[in-house]
Amino acid sequence: MLRYAGWFDILSDFPETVRRVAVCEHVERVCDLGGGANPILTLDEIRERGVRYEILDISAEELTKAPAGYVTAQADVLDPALARDHGPYDLVASGFTAEHIPDPERFHANVRSLLRPGGYAVHAFPTLYEPAFVLNRLLPERLLEPLLRRVQPGREAEGAHGKFPAYYRWCRGPTQRQLARLHALGYEIVEYTGYFGHGYFGPVKPLDRAEQWLSDLLVRHPLPALTSYALVVLQRRD
Repeated sequence: MLRYAGWFDILSDFPETVRRVAVCEHVERVCDLGGGANPILTLDEIRERGVRYEILDISAEELTKAPAGYVTAQADVLDPALARDHGPYDLVASGFTAEHIPDPERFHANVRSLLRPGGYAVHAFPTLYEPAFVLNRLLPERLLEPLLRRVQPGREAEGAHGKFPAYYRWCRGPTQRQLARLHALGYEIVEYTGYFGHGYFGPVKPLDRAEQWLSDLLVRHPLPALTSYALVVLQRRD
């Protein structure tokens, strides 16, 4: 199922999608991939759903920021032996992690290896070729960090929403090429939502209004290559 929406909806759509998939039949074990300081589900939601929930993150420092009570493990999603030491899971979810992965084919293949047959993967990520993210990809970090702190306060490295290098590889809207890549790795594409627009121009009202007008137009007349964010639900195919 393909659909399109304005960018602000992804903030609620992503956790709600994870909650919805987490109550599907046979979903008992959930992996929060890259959750570190910001787990997707709260401890109350985990208890209500009766699932086993584990956070995997490459950064030991980020894992120390996770609230007390979560099960955590340090792991590299690009490790070829990842599935030997973790899983199998019924659901693997990542929120704004995929854009930081330098090898996207290995990323999606390893996530699939973590899943039991028929298991689900849910990923939310920013996409190219939104101009704001193209700049983030091209400009050096020393120029980006002070700029980002002006438009998004609280992005300091020591906080819960630190900035990390972004590659945006295979981070695209629902283009035919993107769908074919995921299908070739052994996934059925259950849902793919493309979002248009962003909030970076908020402090500059004329630019913000123009950007909002354009994003509303694109929701009505979508061009998959111009999305700003995407949310995908995949199912392991055997």
